[in-house]
Amino acid sequence: MKKSTFSLLIILFISINLFSQTNKQFDDSGSIKDQFDNLINNSNKYQDYKVVKLNWLQQLKTNVNDSLSVSKKEILSSSNIINSQKNKIDSLKTALSSTKTEISTLNSQIESISFLGIQFEKGLFKTIMLSIIGALALILIFFISKFKQSNSITKQTKNDLKEVEEEYEDHRKKALEREQKVMRKLQDELNKQKKD
Repeated sequence: MKKSTFSLLIILFISINLFSQTNKQFDDSGSIKDQFDNLINNSNKYQDYKVVKLNWLQQLKTNVNDSLSVSKKEILSSSNIINSQKNKIDSLKTALSSTKTEISTLNSQIESISFLGIQFEKGLFKTIMLSIIGALALILIFFISKFKQSNSITKQTKNDLKEVEEEYEDHRKKALEREQKVMRKLQDELNKQKKD
């Protein structure tokens, strides 16, 4: 009987031990660090070693692989997002560069004037135009003064000519009268001589 009780006790102890171990489940909730801590804390100790159940270790391996897979997908997704953002940034830089070029071109067009196919800055163009207008105004003033001077000379000459013509007309009349007087005297003398 002692042997049978002892055997029964051993069987009971082994079955309780087995039953208690089979009831323990691996807690795979939480982070990987928490799962490792749980695995180490719930493992049996043998001298300086920890005895880990194989199914727990396999579950942890599966969880680690899943976490790595998710991390790789996130890294790949982030890398794709970064690459697409780099492409957008490059396209925006290109667009910005072309916009700056267009702005520079528009500013030069705004700040310059094309005259006879030559580009002039507005200030230089205004200076040239004002110089040309000033020169033309001076030339106009010069010609107006010359015209007035010539016109006054012409009027003076006309007045002088009129005076000369009047003097000539007076002289002609006086000469005609003298001639008529002389002719009358001559005729009178001739008539006198004929009578005598």
